[in-house]
Amino acid sequence: MGILSRASYVVRSKLNALLNRAEDPTETLDYSYERMRDELQEVKQGIADLTTQKKRLEIQKRRLEENVDKHNEQAREAVRQDRDDLARRALEKKKEKMNQIEELEGQIADLQSTQDGLVEKKNELQRRIEEFRTKKETMKARYEAAEASTRVSEAMSGVGDEMGDVGRALERAEERTDEMEARAEAMDELQESGAFEDALSDQDEIDRQLETGRTNSEVDAELETLKTEMGEGDADTQPANDDIEAELDELRESETDEEDEESV
Repeated sequence: MGILSRASYVVRSKLNALLNRAEDPTETLDYSYERMRDELQEVKQGIADLTTQKKRLEIQKRRLEENVDKHNEQAREAVRQDRDDLARRALEKKKEKMNQIEELEGQIADLQSTQDGLVEKKNELQRRIEEFRTKKETMKARYEAAEASTRVSEAMSGVGDEMGDVGRALERAEERTDEMEARAEAMDELQESGAFEDALSDQDEIDRQLETGRTNSEVDAELETLKTEMGEGDADTQPANDDIEAELDELRESETDEEDEESV
């Protein structure tokens, strides 16, 4: 695989990985789940803000109620002191505070109604989120199992892009190996035939055959000389062997005579 081919393979692999991630439904499901959780958090924050506002109105109402009691007591004390003018003023303030209380009670009731509605929506949204989470995890498990099964099938069948590139790489490697093995065998054959020596020598075919003939003649001559020398050596040693045999015969005869005398 050339440099350009390897670079193309790497770029294509990265692009495929990016496309797969972009089309991955599990990431889409996770994103949708996170968006729903964000919405739920916003609803909870809205309920918290609404509750805070309602509590402020309730505190304000309690303070007004305390003022009503205070003005009512002031009116009683003014009557006991025959101060009708002060009693009237206290009752007027009492009435004013009671009107404010009535208005606050309406606002508090509205806020409570809104809060109750938001709590119901929050509970419903939370229930749906839990259902979605269960379905999401189930779908992710199915998708991952299907993806793994597809990868295994592609790997076994060799139809995937990467497996196809690997298969072609193996084919090229096998062809290259066969070529190198054939070349090695050819080199061995040329070495055995002497082609390399011939290429380095100035002799032609006739010179080599003549030299081979001269070498064979010299070997034959040396062989004949060796045979002649060995034959002459055998002839020289034969008389010596005969003398030794005669002496041994005489020794054996004398030993026989001695044994006969002793027996007599």
